[in-house]
Amino acid sequence: MNPTTKQPLLDVKGLRVSFSGKEVVHGVDFQVGAGEKLALVGESGSGKTVTALSLLRLVQNAHLAGVARLFGPEPSQGARDLLAIPERDLRGIRGKEIAMIFQEPMTALNALYSVGDQISEVLELHEGLSARAAQAAAVQLLADTGIPEPARRARSFPHQLSGGQRQRAMIAMALACKPRLLLADEPTTALDVTVRAQILELLADLQRKYGMAVLLITHDLNLVRRFADRVAVMENGHIVEHGGVATVFDAPQHAYTRKLIDSHPERDVAAVAARADAAPVLEAKALRVSYPVARPGFAGWFRKGEFIAVQGADFRIVPGETLGVVGESGSGKSTLALAALGLLKHQGELKVDGKGWAVDRASDLALRRTMQVVFQDPFSSLSPRMTVEQIVGEGLRVHAPELDTKARRARSLAALADVGLTEAQFPALLDRYPHEFSGGQRQRLAIARALIVDPQLLVLDEPTSALDVTIQKQVLGLLQRLQRERGLSYLLITHDVEVIRAMAHQVIVMKDGAILETGSVERVLDAPVHPYTQKLVAAALLE
Repeated sequence: MNPTTKQPLLDVKGLRVSFSGKEVVHGVDFQVGAGEKLALVGESGSGKTVTALSLLRLVQNAHLAGVARLFGPEPSQGARDLLAIPERDLRGIRGKEIAMIFQEPMTALNALYSVGDQISEVLELHEGLSARAAQAAAVQLLADTGIPEPARRARSFPHQLSGGQRQRAMIAMALACKPRLLLADEPTTALDVTVRAQILELLADLQRKYGMAVLLITHDLNLVRRFADRVAVMENGHIVEHGGVATVFDAPQHAYTRKLIDSHPERDVAAVAARADAAPVLEAKALRVSYPVARPGFAGWFRKGEFIAVQGADFRIVPGETLGVVGESGSGKSTLALAALGLLKHQGELKVDGKGWAVDRASDLALRRTMQVVFQDPFSSLSPRMTVEQIVGEGLRVHAPELDTKARRARSLAALADVGLTEAQFPALLDRYPHEFSGGQRQRLAIARALIVDPQLLVLDEPTSALDVTIQKQVLGLLQRLQRERGLSYLLITHDVEVIRAMAHQVIVMKDGAILETGSVERVLDAPVHPYTQKLVAAALLE
């Protein structure tokens, strides 16, 4: 549908958003037709989320200019300018006529109230339902989103639900009043590949069922290709290209659009020598990790139960090799990584460079120099109170205390240059703080911090899942280069099958703490044997 051929549902003209006099959205124009799915695409900082939030005036301390007209269901009804109507009138539109799904449901949902109560509140406020009727409707909405045992889940708090269930609860809340327009801000970014496919199908089904329009905000072009009717590409606060999805994807006109489309992970890894003859950097045999849990009833008074997070895992990594560990949330892959790092008690055999963890600081110090880690979110893993010099040089204070300040600074600058950060680009680089860098640059800082002690093995825990597609490609390219130049080994933890395909030599597939399938990346991903592996690969191909 082309909304310009008839009266649109939403007509935005000349939207400008500025903070303290600095404009970040520069006069954008777009329309959304009734029942249409429009995707607003761009990298972090392009202005797409600010544009969507501005439609409901949810951006604090922002100066808004332009027009955003919301038309009534009938042509005879007038239009209301969302940027000009009184706040009281806008409160009647939020949630009822225009609803929003936020990117991270754990922070968007109130931790102190059950999800059923939070959905009920919307129905009582906008629909005037009684408390009992609202609770019944909340349970039905949760059932519509496919949550098992909806009555029980309605009584659950957000922390008691999985990531996919929390996102479904957020969708149920957004759809409570059957809005005419749904703003979906990165609704699947934080989810596993199979859950992502489920949420996408759910949104499409509910969109058809309710006949609502959807404005999808995302940086995931595969998601756009599967879901949207039209796409608008944003760069630096400007819409640089728009049109039908097939037209834009098949024949992109703008260089930025072409850059986004071409930003998929590419395999560029060196072959590894015969594994059987090489001494492993990391080896595990019958690795088992368990946690004590409370047992129900009187039995729990006398003895704890046991939750097995990793059971009977066997694997080995030789120099220069990447072992990918793939699985959904809760599969045990991060627990396996923590055990490998000597941060969790475990049973079975686990050796780093031929030595086992002694769980003693002095004995394990040498092993910690051999094995370093890069975490998923660089913003939370880097201390905001420490300078770049303190962050990157911290490992040298522990593992090379004989170095003086001048030597540490020289080593820090060399490590930063290795990951593509130099003082020529960033004057006074060592004196800067993490917040002064972009997400991709912060991840480079995290990699430099790990590399400065010359480790043999890096544990990469979802190293690119928090990054845009173009930055993801750059960071993966950096890791591939470092592996070739230094002979590094990687233990790569991820739920992204395409990252595994680009980076790994060997792969193990985990579910419920068990290894279901293992082998070369070509064998496992191109000819999966286990039904669960087939499901993961199929979900990745659908994206």
